[in-house]
Formats: sequence, structure tokens, C-alpha cells
Amino acid sequence: MESFIGHLLQEVKATQTLEWVAALFGVISVLFAQRNHILLYPSGLISTAVYAYLWSRREAALYAEALLNLYYFVMTLYGWWYWQKGKYKKDQVRISFCTQKDWWTVAAIVLGLWFVFYVLLLQTNSTVPIWDSFVSASACAGMWLLAKRKVENWLLLNLSNLVAIPLFIYKGYYVTTGLTIILFVVAIFGYFHWRKIYAMSKPKIIT
Repeated sequence: MESFIGHLLQEVKATQTLEWVAALFGVISVLFAQRNHILLYPSGLISTAVYAYLWSRREAALYAEALLNLYYFVMTLYGWWYWQKGKYKKDQVRISFCTQKDWWTVAAIVLGLWFVFYVLLLQTNSTVPIWDSFVSASACAGMWLLAKRKVENWLLLNLSNLVAIPLFIYKGYYVTTGLTIILFVVAIFGYFHWRKIYAMSKPKIIT
């Protein structure tokens, strides 16, 4: 046990500055998201840009994660615009639950991207094509729901986090593992907080 802790501390000390930067802004972004605050987007842009670079390097070989973070970057820009557009239309985009059509879209995103990412990773030096592609596919669906302000975005993101934690441990990225655990916990609170916001926003029926 002592040798494991010693090895873990050595790995953390050896962690590159860029990974610390990406993890820090990732935590800031998800905390703003949990509070339903628009500043989740500028902080998210920094985190996703840095992670896209880190995971695309040959020594990391987490290419689906790199593509995921590029997707995050684009969706973050889209989400920022989508949240802001209420200022111009005087009609704020409200938090809501998924419709049946939303769930069909989610299923298509997860299954479709899982297959596409897996096939692409088979052409690379990836040692974890199945898990890397699933983490990215489920997270893509969660990010789409986040941009649409759907409560269930937290469920999809945590499904991704649940698989990502052992994946990052296997790859030796312990700082990012710690970040992912934090994201997992925050997402649980985020889910119930968004449910509360939704309940408070519903018009009360006077009898």
C-alpha cells in the first residue's frame, strides 16, 4: 500500500503543467455549470483546448478523447451562443426534461459515434479503442443535452465519467482521474440542482 501511494505521489509530481491547467479550468467550468452560470463556457473553452492537444499526442494515444475535446470546444461555443440568444429574443432558454425525441437523438449519438470512433481508433496505436470510443460517444450526447439545457445531461456525462475513471488510471493520468472523480460528484449535485430549478420555474396552479 505504501509503495502504491509513493508511486502515485511520484506520478502526480511528474504531471505536466498543461494537464494541471486543463484540470483546473475543467473543475471551474463544471462548478459554474452546476450553478447554471454562463461562465461555464469561457472556462470550458480553455480546458477543452488544452486537453485536445494533450490527448492527441502519440504518448497519450487517447485519440477519441482528443476528438471529444474538439467537439466540446465547438459545442461550448454553440452553447455559449445558445444561452446568450435569450438576451436578444427576450426569451431565456429554460431548463427542461428530455422528450421522447430527445432520447432517440441521444441513442443515435451514443451508438453512432461509438461505432465511428471505434472504427477510427482501430487504425491507430490506441490500446483501448472500445472504452475510449464509448467515453467520447456518451460524453458527446451529454454535451448536446447540456447545450439544450436538458436536466438529463448530467446522467449522460456521469455515464461517461464512470467509464473514464478506470481508463485514465490505466493510462497513468492521475490528475485527470482526480478531476473526473470531482466531475462525477459535482454532476450528481448538478442533476438534483437542475431538477430543483425546473420545479421552481413551473407555473403554480391556483385552485
